[in-house]
Amino acid sequence: QVQLVESGGGLVQAGGSLRLSCAASGSILAINSMEWYRQAPGKQRELVAGISSGGSTNYEDSVKGRFSISRDNAKKTVYLQMNSLKPEDTAVYYCYARVLPKYGLGQEYDYWGQGTQVTVSS
Repeated sequence: QVQLVESGGGLVQAGGSLRLSCAASGSILAINSMEWYRQAPGKQRELVAGISSGGSTNYEDSVKGRFSISRDNAKKTVYLQMNSLKPEDTAVYYCYARVLPKYGLGQEYDYWGQGTQVTVSS
């Protein structure tokens, strides 16, 4: 069984910073892409940032220059450093990973974390 556990959310004033972490655990052979999504009330879940197993990154336009995604493969952890936060960044942030389990017969599966709330006050 594979689990993703997020941490680091909270309440911050506009202009402030937060760092989200997402640790994968369980019977994991390899982790391919790792991504952060967010979902604000009344809106669809959207991709915020992604990072490949080789370290290539991509960002949603509104967070470019403010957010930074990184990963520690030894710790099976992905991070999202969020700077210059704005009220419109308020959402539940979800971690996603494309995982090759040890006992998955060579097939990759999608896993999601439970979500962590980020609230930015004006």
